[in-house]
Amino acid sequence: MIRYDALDSLPVRSALGGLNDALEGHGTAVLVAPPGTGKTTLVPLALAGLLDDGAPARRVVVAEPRRIAARAAARRMAWLLGEKVGGSVGYTVRGERVVGRHARVEVVTTGVLLQRLQRDPELGGVDVVVLDECHERHLDADTVAAFLWDVRETLRPELRLVAASATTDAQGWAGLLGGAPVVEARGTSYPVEVVWAPPVRPVRPPHGMRVDPALLTHVASVVRRALAERDGDVLCFLPGVGEIARVAGQLGALGEVDVLQVHGRAPADVQDAVLAGGERRRVVLATAVAESSLTVPGVRVVVDSGLAREPRVDHARGLSALATVRASQAAGRQRAGRAGREAPGAVYRCWAEAEDVRLSRFPSPEIKVADLTAFALQAACWGDPDAAGLALLDPPPAGAMAAARAALAGVGAVDPAGRATERGVRLARLGLHPRLGRALLDTSGAGAEVVALLSEQPPREYGDDLAAAVRSARRGGDAYAARWRAEVRRLRAVSEEAARATGGSRDAGGSAGARAGGPAGPGVEGVDRVAGLVAALAFPERVAKGVGGSYLMASGTRAELAEGSPLRGAPWIAVAVADRPVGKGHARVQLAAVIDEDLARSAAAALRSEHQEVHWAGGDVVARRVERLGAIELTARPLRDADPALMREALLEGLRQEGLGLLRWTPEAVVLRQRLAFVRLHLGEPWPDVSDDALHARVDEWLEPELGRARRRADLARIDAGAALQRLLPWASGEAARLDELAPERMAVPSGSRIRIDYGSPEQPVLAVKVQEMFGLQESPRIAGVPLLVHLLSPAGRPAAVTADLASFWKDGYKGVRAELRGRYPKHPWPEDPAAAEPTRFTNARLRR
Repeated sequence: MIRYDALDSLPVRSALGGLNDALEGHGTAVLVAPPGTGKTTLVPLALAGLLDDGAPARRVVVAEPRRIAARAAARRMAWLLGEKVGGSVGYTVRGERVVGRHARVEVVTTGVLLQRLQRDPELGGVDVVVLDECHERHLDADTVAAFLWDVRETLRPELRLVAASATTDAQGWAGLLGGAPVVEARGTSYPVEVVWAPPVRPVRPPHGMRVDPALLTHVASVVRRALAERDGDVLCFLPGVGEIARVAGQLGALGEVDVLQVHGRAPADVQDAVLAGGERRRVVLATAVAESSLTVPGVRVVVDSGLAREPRVDHARGLSALATVRASQAAGRQRAGRAGREAPGAVYRCWAEAEDVRLSRFPSPEIKVADLTAFALQAACWGDPDAAGLALLDPPPAGAMAAARAALAGVGAVDPAGRATERGVRLARLGLHPRLGRALLDTSGAGAEVVALLSEQPPREYGDDLAAAVRSARRGGDAYAARWRAEVRRLRAVSEEAARATGGSRDAGGSAGARAGGPAGPGVEGVDRVAGLVAALAFPERVAKGVGGSYLMASGTRAELAEGSPLRGAPWIAVAVADRPVGKGHARVQLAAVIDEDLARSAAAALRSEHQEVHWAGGDVVARRVERLGAIELTARPLRDADPALMREALLEGLRQEGLGLLRWTPEAVVLRQRLAFVRLHLGEPWPDVSDDALHARVDEWLEPELGRARRRADLARIDAGAALQRLLPWASGEAARLDELAPERMAVPSGSRIRIDYGSPEQPVLAVKVQEMFGLQESPRIAGVPLLVHLLSPAGRPAAVTADLASFWKDGYKGVRAELRGRYPKHPWPEDPAAAEPTRFTNARLRR
């Protein structure tokens, strides 16, 4: 019997007329309804014509982002109809299907709907699709929406689409669905008082997966405060399972209050108990699964830690992980709304009010931050490898798509043009990440246990040894182990189906896949071997060799094992799960398996290379023939007949590292370079730039052919740098012949001596000459229009004065020099008027003779 009293109390009922009008007139609609109004439960029943109100009978598919929400929504709708799940309302999630022959409403996860669309793009028999909680911007949900719009535009214009959420970018979704009408349900949710409860002392911001323990202690204290100050159950939001466990431990026993933990990995009976309510007061510690689609009865208080988990991917290192971030304003509103579904309530926010305005408005779309390998495969199978024609709120980042296509090409899922291969289509239909799908297919199902373990994060207590974790799951009696067994059964079934489709052959596993054993799975003694095989096949760029206390992965990233890990000391491992701590260049291993070099070579064969490596090291050229697996060096042997081009590059590397001093610089060569630097500075083109950078850039012009004949450091030392520099002079224009005129090596002074010019400072060269040899010269000498800096020397050759203005020196500075030196050097002439005196190189005695 239909529970009309419960249905009539749902505020969304007032919006049903507008929603029907929108679908009849436009075929699409965006439904915005506050939490608790019944959009997830009443709307599908009404659209399916199950409420005895004369509406036409339709088949409705409701897509939910999470399995727990899909099950809960189906159960709630069945209860409203007075039926059991599997009658008029059913649900399908990965590995579980409860749908009767006459079901009119089916609740599915977005991942299930994505698989269904790939198999049957027309969605035969489906009249309406409701995309619930689209504000969460999960990648599968965005992809499903794009595919559904494509289907409606090209195959089934009669298919009705509804995007539904409590907090979303309504206009963005409306534009995406072809200008769909926006229908709003006002709702009658009860008022929720906001209590700001920031920590007394500053806490460290989250980074990576780490949350400051001081914040968790504070959250536990706020829960106790809320229990003391308010009536009703308390719903506390935390970012992950680990944080839930720690807060539960700090709460301890609360007397007459039950502490429950709800998350995607919680046992089904616990999830049911949370959603069913109870007679005793409860504290429900939950992840974001309780933000949307679920009504937790009895809740009057929400305690919000203000944190959430989002996927992040490091494309440069090929590492994906979850990151703890500040929850968005939209998430905060969703969470707070849980306190006002049944009565007035309160939300205790564990941050300061001033911080709230700085939070992002909406969560980061997964398409912007997540690994896009699975998305790229779905797009390729849909016929749009670049996703350029898909109706997406946010386009996929080009770099992430390039990395995804490279990964798909590596497992044979796409051809060089990016189109899906037959193998790619099979991988897309496995309901797995393409990497794990590759391992499942190439082991003919023998790796199902390991693949199932890697499909969902196992409990931390299982450790970092992948094979040991499989053994723990086999023995386990917890909820994770139960789900793992169900997934193993599913994977073996789809593997057998794939084998039948390909005639029982492996299409890309090669010898590595052949080592896995039969499809029934390995025995206890074979788990270690299969765990390594699966990890290596799924992540070939993460096969790693022990080097210097850590592991070097084929990708080039170093990885470290935790202290006490049973994997320590293994020569080779295959890393299945790793993350990169904030501020660290290396990866931290979360799950890995021991392998041998033969398996590494086989699984990562596409990364193997053998080539000449010639480089400058230890002060000379080192030439080797090296075999590598990605960045891992396997073998190396000396090379006597290295490629001349590689040898030349190594010598250039040495010149860059150690400088041009490796060449033979005679005094004449040094002076020539200085003279060229002078004319370049003051006259510019066509005179060459002879700085280190410029000479490195023009090495082809001045060091050939000498460099081409060189093979080692000693050969460089024999190259005459001065003769080589001559090649850079502007011979073609004829200017080269003017070098001695513009920058002469020596200059004739009044005494008749030819004095060498010092070009060490190209801004102003120096002429060092005895005072007496410059008598009679009225102006400072110049070259290329630049006055020389004259260093006037005593008869003993010591500096007496420095001037660039000789006339001024004769007038003002000479008197002091004369007074100081003529007593010391009485045999030399010291006339009172040097500007009019005869210059000389000799003493007075020589002059008299």
